[in-house]
Amino acid sequence: RTRLNFSCFSSFPCEVFIKQLDAHPPQHQHQHWAQICSGNPTNQIRGCDRYGCGNFGADRHSGKEKHAGVDVICSDGATVYAPFSGQLSGPIRFFHNGNAIDDGVQIRGSGNRCFLTPLPLLSLPGYCVKLVCVHPIRYHGQIRRGQKLGKMLPMQKVYPGIISHIHVENCDHSDPTHLLTPDVPPLPQQDGRWAAVCAGNPTNEIRGCDKYGCGYYGAPRRSGKGKHRAVDVICADGATVYAPFSGQLSGPVKFFHNGNAIDDGVQIRGSGFCVKLLCIHPVRYNGAISKGQVLGRMLPMQRVFPGITSHIHIENCDHSDPTSNLERGKGQ
Repeated sequence: RTRLNFSCFSSFPCEVFIKQLDAHPPQHQHQHWAQICSGNPTNQIRGCDRYGCGNFGADRHSGKEKHAGVDVICSDGATVYAPFSGQLSGPIRFFHNGNAIDDGVQIRGSGNRCFLTPLPLLSLPGYCVKLVCVHPIRYHGQIRRGQKLGKMLPMQKVYPGIISHIHVENCDHSDPTHLLTPDVPPLPQQDGRWAAVCAGNPTNEIRGCDKYGCGYYGAPRRSGKGKHRAVDVICADGATVYAPFSGQLSGPVKFFHNGNAIDDGVQIRGSGFCVKLLCIHPVRYNGAISKGQVLGRMLPMQRVFPGITSHIHIENCDHSDPTSNLERGKGQ
């Protein structure tokens, strides 16, 4: 579906249309942006490296500030695409020092008039984003969703060893994570196979044993007086977390009840399964989610348990053993 090819600056239909969008802007309608970087079809977010983490709200400047954007993984020199249709403006300088990656551009959806050409429904007014560490083809004019925007700059020259990425920042400094998450159609789940839960762990490898204990189902807890009624899936701090199956979200789910840095989580119920994923911060606590869709990010477990094998605590709602479902996801 596209919008009609017409221009309207003061016409009644356009005014009504814009008023409706002001009341229900796209950022609050769970719509999704297109792929931003070639080679990263799901807009995967940078995890953590020695320079920091890429999720929205991550610590900056030794905890004195918070990350006001999201870092979408992108290889140096890769082609960059427009996440939605809109008007370009720039250049955007982030570092203000003229280094090799100090370039970028802003895209703003049609704000005060209707577009002159048919555009996808996802180009509705209300979006405004800055894409930094990108050299655009041009700094002005219109661009359409999915059209080539430019190329990724050589981040490795400035930060050797970093996970190269595009800094994606909403103009109002809100969290763009849910907009970056692509629509993933539900997959057949008759075989009970769950998707990979954590980026970097495609086989859902389970935590072994460390000085804090073991991660398998039934492992001793509380000096042998209790049993682990869940499974710990290895996941690096800050890594992207995915939904193991399609269902409905509910939460938050608290495990420690002390407000520590990892006391967050969410429940998913659907397709015959019900599971709690703990020590993660979800994109949202309610609504539908599809198998393989971005669920959230791994919380900083090393802050609470230094030296532990960082992991997501996965607990079936009926306290049964989820190991077979996780193992059957291997190779998916």
